[in-house]
Amino acid sequence: MVNRQQISAARGWLGLSQQDLADLTGVSKRTISHFEAGDRLPHDRTLRDLQTALEQQGIEFLFENGRGVGIRAKDGTSI
Repeated sequence: MVNRQQISAARGWLGLSQQDLADLTGVSKRTISHFEAGDRLPHDRTLRDLQTALEQQGIEFLFENGRGVGIRAKDGTSI
């Protein structure tokens, strides 16, 4: 499952505001803000919605595989 740092980094990479991501996903800006700040953990479905929307914008999420957690563009460009 994606973490708050990945969501924030992906949003920044794409130049999206929290409101932009809220508009793309139907998830409230408040929920996104609380999640990125580490105040609350959203439901799994909400996390999937955020991940899916960002993947549709060209982000690939990287998970623990001995190299660390992060994001990269689907073309392989990492940040």
